[in-house]
Amino acid sequence: MTSANGSIPPPDASPEPRQAPDQVPFETFVALPKTDLHVHLDGSLRLDTILDLAKAGNIDLGVTSARELRLAIGCGRHFGSLVEYLRGFEITLKVMQTEEALERTAFELAEDAHRENVRYMEVRYSPMLHTQRGLKLTTVVEAVLNGLRRARETYGVKANVIICGIRNISPESSYQMAELAVAYKNRGVVGFDLAGAEADNPAKHHKEAFQLVRDNNINCTIHAGEAYGPESIAQAIHVCGAHRIGHGCRLREHGDLLHFVNDHRIPLECCPSSNVQTGAVRDLHSHPLKFYFDLGLRVTVNTDNRLITDTSMSKELWLAHTAIGLPFNEIKSLIVAGFKSSFQPFHEKQAMLRRVTAELRGFNEQGERNEAPAEASHPIASPRSIPAE
Repeated sequence: MTSANGSIPPPDASPEPRQAPDQVPFETFVALPKTDLHVHLDGSLRLDTILDLAKAGNIDLGVTSARELRLAIGCGRHFGSLVEYLRGFEITLKVMQTEEALERTAFELAEDAHRENVRYMEVRYSPMLHTQRGLKLTTVVEAVLNGLRRARETYGVKANVIICGIRNISPESSYQMAELAVAYKNRGVVGFDLAGAEADNPAKHHKEAFQLVRDNNINCTIHAGEAYGPESIAQAIHVCGAHRIGHGCRLREHGDLLHFVNDHRIPLECCPSSNVQTGAVRDLHSHPLKFYFDLGLRVTVNTDNRLITDTSMSKELWLAHTAIGLPFNEIKSLIVAGFKSSFQPFHEKQAMLRRVTAELRGFNEQGERNEAPAEASHPIASPRSIPAE
């Protein structure tokens, strides 16, 4: 189902999942300030935008309606494996091969995030996947940055870019993407990632790309522990120098590594609904998010792919509360962890944290707004409600 303007219905218009009487209502999660640090541009398009771009570019998608397209992509479907989940990108990438399409999809992603009060995003994608019709890599990067910049000027939502290497293509192509990240450092690109099929494609094969970005003091995050075991996470950290871990579902299988990640405050970019879709976890109830949080790890909640997972940041946080079982005060801590874990410069991050923690204090333990929220003079509040580490 799409909204009148052709997007997936904004979170405040989506039907609410069932909830217990003592649980905080969905609307509250829409109202909260939020981050989305792990969101793929090519997995977060609007259905009607895909159809519009296909029509304009004379591209045969094999479908003619939003409903058929939704079924073809598998929005929200349980695929059972990461490889099957990734097949939906074959459709979205077909329409993301022009400068205009890239700028539009980047703008619309930030616009959709703004509608649910996401204040800061780190949008990731691999420029090499958008050169099928001859676009220069630099043109691809600049088109996405222009779209995100236009959204910030229009709505105030701040969005930076993480450039991805693809682990199942080649180390040489990852190195080329790393060079792009270096070229656009301080110009909207704030990090480098390794995405793609995890099994049989170890991160260590791409260590030269990560050496280049780390030599240039660029932040790194790596998909790891989603479709492969904890040794994938160990490689991401110890061989490639990752500063954050994408997903990390299987970290709980290795106690020493688990505590290393905790001790060194390496954030985990958790994407609960996506992890169920890919078979990384059986269901939301068995997701390790709450275990990680209770142990003290710095965990963040993210969408991964808004279209393919059929989700939003509000929905993911709401599910963390209703299905995974985190109390509302701990949801607020997750939100703060998102802002703390961003790849923004420290002083920009600190200023944003001051504003956000003041807003979060305006909600009590039941998710109701206080009459007079306290102003935050420092980005750190009480030790438990907002963790200091």
